Amino acid sequence: MLVLAGFIVVIASVLGGYALVGGYMGVLYQPAELIIILGAGLGAYLASTNGKGVSAMIRVFPKLLHGHRYNKSTCLDLMTLLYLLMAKARQQGTMALETDIEDPANSSLFASYPKLLADPLIMAFISDYLRLMISGNMDAFEIEALMDHEIETFQQEAEVPAHGLATMGDSLPAFGIVAAVMGVVHALGHASLEPAGIGPLIAHAMVGTFLGILLAYGFVSPLASRLRTHTDDVVKVLQTIKVTLLAHLNGYAPPLAIEFGRKALFSAERPTFSELETHVRDVRSGSGGAQTSS
Repeated sequence: MLVLAGFIVVIASVLGGYALVGGYMGVLYQPAELIIILGAGLGAYLASTNGKGVSAMIRVFPKLLHGHRYNKSTCLDLMTLLYLLMAKARQQGTMALETDIEDPANSSLFASYPKLLADPLIMAFISDYLRLMISGNMDAFEIEALMDHEIETFQQEAEVPAHGLATMGDSLPAFGIVAAVMGVVHALGHASLEPAGIGPLIAHAMVGTFLGILLAYGFVSPLASRLRTHTDDVVKVLQTIKVTLLAHLNGYAPPLAIEFGRKALFSAERPTFSELETHVRDVRSGSGGAQTSS
């Protein structure tokens, strides 16, 4: 909803200020200029990307209207799930986790967290690295390097749509100038008109520059920044899982391992020490704390 609210503020501020000085709204309606600017911007984007980039853009657009993918409640559940997995491995041996990670849907640990279970990225990241730990053939340094490579690859792929939107946003002011120049050419082509008749044509042409800048900095570039924020949120959660599992692999007890992970979270999503401790205690005592994701 913040996206829509921001766009409304942009439109209201620009048009409101224009109206305050007595501007005529009708002159701003220039569909031909919009076609030139948006069409050229889209064409430039298509020329600069590939099929994978276009597919990624189509997939990510519906997510722009949503808020943060991982809020504080989700992070609490994630840290508690990791605690339960590590506690089971510590008490029953790492091999005891094999049935859980091979069939998470039928695992009592994962089933208590349907929101996490429905997240393929988190499930794959946790399951894959627990599987590697179970194999016992890789040390902590090797697993950490592999985690870093996977997170870096995810980040590069996730930022493709943001780069595409940023490139389009950078091009729109220039295409606005193109539209304005074409409008001026069109106006000067009517040399037989009186000055009073050429004036409106020049005004219409100048709207192209206005629209190009407004669309770029008021709409497209903010969407690119929002996509980067979404990506940063996901990367931070993956880093949190990484830090927690590595602490477990290095021999730290589950309460200390999840403290490592808690410290890795952004402050807005990071629970306090007592909040996390209480949440874990409620889950272990069966008081229903695991149901917050439902």
